[in-house]
Amino acid sequence: MTVRFVMVGGFLGAGKTTTLGRLARHYQQQGKRVGVVTNDQAHDLVDTNTLRAQGLSVEEVPGACFCCRFDDLVGRVGSLEAGERPDVILAEPVGSCTDLVATVIQPLKDLYSGRFEVAPYAVLFKPSHGLRILRNQAAGGFSPKAAYIFKKQLEEADAIVINRVDELDPAQIDELSLLVTQQFPGTPVLRASATTGAGFDALTELLDQTGAFGRKILDIDYDIYAEGEAELGWLNATARLTSDEPFDLDALLTSVLGELAVVCRSLGGEVAHLKLIGMDDASAFAVGNVISSDTAPKLSLPSGLRPREADLIVNARVAIDPAVLEAEVKRVVALESAKVGVIAEFRTSQSLRPGRPVPTHRYSEAK
Repeated sequence: MTVRFVMVGGFLGAGKTTTLGRLARHYQQQGKRVGVVTNDQAHDLVDTNTLRAQGLSVEEVPGACFCCRFDDLVGRVGSLEAGERPDVILAEPVGSCTDLVATVIQPLKDLYSGRFEVAPYAVLFKPSHGLRILRNQAAGGFSPKAAYIFKKQLEEADAIVINRVDELDPAQIDELSLLVTQQFPGTPVLRASATTGAGFDALTELLDQTGAFGRKILDIDYDIYAEGEAELGWLNATARLTSDEPFDLDALLTSVLGELAVVCRSLGGEVAHLKLIGMDDASAFAVGNVISSDTAPKLSLPSGLRPREADLIVNARVAIDPAVLEAEVKRVVALESAKVGVIAEFRTSQSLRPGRPVPTHRYSEAK
């Protein structure tokens, strides 16, 4: 039996995790078994915990992009096949990654054609950064090299999905659609909201199609690509939150996110994505994020929890030195926690700049 492999790309903060969660529910409602594989440059990924907390079977490929950990990707899928026997695999690549058609989709189609049926490759368009990038405005802290990655992600897509339309007014949506159509002619453009489900029928209809998809091999400069990725400071950290009295977990996450965004702006670093998850010992959870330097903190999944103890996971992707980012995250979490009588004890912390992508396979032409 072949497994349907559905990979959804998009820049950091484009809404991939929310999209995968909604897609998983869609396939489950059709009676299909679903497995998920997430991907990150480091361990302790908010996305993995968020999807697992929704009851999904999730494997994680840490340490580099799918393209550089291709064998690990296949191995994690194998683990899901052994346990859950999924009909559909949903895959979420690193948000700073591109060239995935040549390094993931084509190898899967060629080397594992009897095992996987690969769906069309949809890429989510992130309006908050995308509008500035397609207008050729200053990228608010991102250099043209990071904007290069953003555009290359869209260039290899079988369809571009303007996500977060619930956050935009009709004039903005029309402008974005026009810009995308002008700059990526011939690529279908969908409008959707992973949060509300608006436009999702068109996305699922696209992903169910078969045919000559996943064939756009990029002409890409890996030096620019590597330098663009290396601009970002990357931090994954975990902390234990404890208090003598119950505390408002949602409010604490919101205050931490807000203060981190202020600090990053003051340091001149554009926020690609700040994401937090807070979980109590019963595995109830809250998720909050900031997706750019000029957007407000948002609780994408409020919890209503008032625990005395909770676990916190912080994922931060900001265009500043990772050592500075790590120090500021620890300082802000401790400070905002102390304001409400909570002690924050950090358990793990990894900060880095992504290394140069070295794909396991790279196909120069489509099979």
